[in-house]
Amino acid sequence: MTFLNEVINGKKLIEEAIIEAIVKARTTCEENGNNSANCALAWNIVEELQIEKAHQKQIKHRKTSLEDYCEMYPEALECLIYDI
Repeated sequence: MTFLNEVINGKKLIEEAIIEAIVKARTTCEENGNNSANCALAWNIVEELQIEKAHQKQIKHRKTSLEDYCEMYPEALECLIYDI
């Protein structure tokens, strides 16, 4: 399982994984040179992790129009919840 897959599957915190990937990318670039393919690949991994973090954040904050409406008008008939 790759490093990125571990994050996507929830085995690591995304913030922790980004920090680890940055450290690894810096080390890789120092060892192989800033223009090496390995350096570029390492920074691509960092970028993918940051994109995944943004995607997860966007999913958490997405509301439906009904949810927005019910926040504005909690007493509306559409928003009332009854226990049966």
